[in-house]
This record gives sequence, structure tokens and C-alpha cells, in this order.
Amino acid sequence: MKRLWLYLLLSSFTLTNTYAQPPGGGPPPRTGERIEALYIAYISRELKLSETEAQKFWPVQAEFDEEMRSVHKKRNLTQLEREEELLSIKKKYQERFVKVLGKTRTDEFYRIDTEFKNKLVERLRKMREQKQKNSNTMSD
Repeated sequence: MKRLWLYLLLSSFTLTNTYAQPPGGGPPPRTGERIEALYIAYISRELKLSETEAQKFWPVQAEFDEEMRSVHKKRNLTQLEREEELLSIKKKYQERFVKVLGKTRTDEFYRIDTEFKNKLVERLRKMREQKQKNSNTMSD
């Protein structure tokens, strides 16, 4: 357990130190990997996963996430069809998550997962607005 928290702590320091944009602008390299590391740290912290739980949880979550992403990539679905497929996947994985986390923490996982994604979208929106504001200021 101590190793897991130490890893997450070191990861967060590494991510904090490397998150700045490189000279010349542009996105930092491997942004997706940083977001994934932040996601893992956030979910682990919020669910208070033990090392044993984490070892069981993350492989199931990775499969779950892959199926969810595959639905989002489908362009031929209506909004309702997309929501139905996403709900179907959640139902499919419900029992597997409950075996690892219990019912209450499984419900909490779904809430925390959505919360993280909403925070990420909001942060990206703010960064985009700030970038536009800075570029407008420089052109004035």
C-alpha cells in the first residue's frame, strides 16, 4: 500500500514539474499519458483503494474504459443510441466492479469518474480561453 501511494505521490510531482508547455508553445508531449496518470491518482485517492483493490480494479476499469471509448468513436449513432450503449456497458461491468469495490463504492466510482471528466473539460476550456486571451493581447 505504501508503495502505491509513494508511486502516486512521485507521479504527481513529476507531472507537476513537467506540465509546463515547452518553449515555442504547442501542447506538452504525451498529454494523454499525463491525464491518465492524474485520472488514476484521482480515482485511487477518492475511492481510497487499497493496493489489493487497485490490483483488481484497474484491469477491469481499463476494459470498461476501452468499451466506453469505442462507443464514443462510433459516428453513426444517434444521441439516444449512444446513451443506451453506454448504459448497457455500465450495466455489464456493474457486477465486476461490485466484486472489487462493493455496491456503494461502485456507485461512487461512476460519480467520481464523471466528476473527473467534467473537471478535465472545464480545465481545458479555461486553458483554451486563456490562450485566446493571450493571443489577442499580443496582437493588439
